[in-house]
Amino acid sequence: MDTILNYIGGRHVPAASGNHLDNVSPLTGEIYALIPDSGQSDVDAAVRAAQDAFPVWSQMPPEDRSAIMLRLADLIAIHAEQLAQAETRDSGKPIHHSRNVDIPRAEANIRFFATAILHTHAEAFHTRAGVLNYTNRKPLGVVACISPWNLPLYLFTWKIAPALAAGNCVVAKPSEITPMTAYLLSELCREAGIPAGVINVVHGLGPRAGQAMVEHPLVKAISFTGGTATGAAIASAAAPRFKKLSLELGGKNPNIIFADCDYDKMLRTTLRSSFSNQGQICLCGSRILVERGLFDRFMQDFTALARELVPADPREESSRMGALVSESHMNKVLSYVQLARNEGGTVHCGGERVLLSGELSGGFYMSPAVISGLGPECRTNQEEIFGPVVTVTPFDREEEAITMANGTAYGLSATVWTRDLDRAHRVASRLDSGIAWINTWLLRDLRTPFGGVKNSGIGREGGEEALRFFSEIQNVCVDFGSAPTL
Repeated sequence: MDTILNYIGGRHVPAASGNHLDNVSPLTGEIYALIPDSGQSDVDAAVRAAQDAFPVWSQMPPEDRSAIMLRLADLIAIHAEQLAQAETRDSGKPIHHSRNVDIPRAEANIRFFATAILHTHAEAFHTRAGVLNYTNRKPLGVVACISPWNLPLYLFTWKIAPALAAGNCVVAKPSEITPMTAYLLSELCREAGIPAGVINVVHGLGPRAGQAMVEHPLVKAISFTGGTATGAAIASAAAPRFKKLSLELGGKNPNIIFADCDYDKMLRTTLRSSFSNQGQICLCGSRILVERGLFDRFMQDFTALARELVPADPREESSRMGALVSESHMNKVLSYVQLARNEGGTVHCGGERVLLSGELSGGFYMSPAVISGLGPECRTNQEEIFGPVVTVTPFDREEEAITMANGTAYGLSATVWTRDLDRAHRVASRLDSGIAWINTWLLRDLRTPFGGVKNSGIGREGGEEALRFFSEIQNVCVDFGSAPTL
């Protein structure tokens, strides 16, 4: 039985209460680690440690902060296999995904922001002769970073890296469902030479540890990725306290397929964008809209490929379909497949729990589901399922596709498949989404802004946007001309 500890003030410590939570591996359904059940006193200690460390870290030259963060990135690379194995055991995702997506991206996040701070620039304006306006960027102080369970280390580093690079000190909470790689990272932070208190990791439940972070008077900003309902609760608590807020929330992303697309590329990519990480990525295309002339061919080919995605031991390199993250989440996803039937939909394949053998017999596996025959207003097409479930709907006209694509409360991402360049740009510009991919999916440039519209969140992460969020921008106006004549 592994024991996970908080990382506060450069030391690994249990929760002040002595209480713990069970950490269940989705591979087996068995408890394999204990997590601190942290609360207000643990958050208070972490914030105090961060506040004490802030003068040293914030005043450190960017070159020195960069060097320390690059050492951390090097250590992630050195321990990549250990981190990948831990990620798979903790989250249920295939080891192929952990090795090739999650851990490399965590390393890239640290490297990107470690070097980005060496190239930031201030704005300057010659207002008139003898008058100069320029901007200063100053770190905020103590900031809170709360990350989700679906891409644990990937999104944990996506938040802490720009916060640290900008000179802030961090109190971070990973999901209590997938805490292991954040715990391992805290060990690497100490080895990298990050000063005590600069990064603090507090484990526990959202209503206790997370709420204490959100409400703490010394926490200046909150960066949260997770469900829309939780994001609304955080916004409600943070707004009266005038904290900066970045919320990356849910998605119900459309994948629009026109008949003139590169069919083979589209089919391969759509399979990946539907079921990668068991559909547990906020950017997965869960609503597939297909031009009617292509609909029957697509349904036949796509369903055949989906049937081949058989859940298997996620620790095997050949596995491409692992376990869902928890039993409760699996049951929720399965309930939506039944809801789709109740709403009149046809389940062409999958949508059932899969029982593996041996030690994996208690794991949380299900077969990917492909559903058709549902109207755009049904719950299955409106609510975020966050699992290996997609609906497929035909359309006749471009305008109809855009209307359906925009017809939910969410607006995180969208994908458009067409060889018509004019149509590609025209459709993308009319989609209510923070990001639109044309003839690709999940191709990211870390310099670009990332985030959603409507119920998919507020604010943007990535590149310059992230560094701006974690900074206070000050305008300085200097009049160095002659003194006015009386």
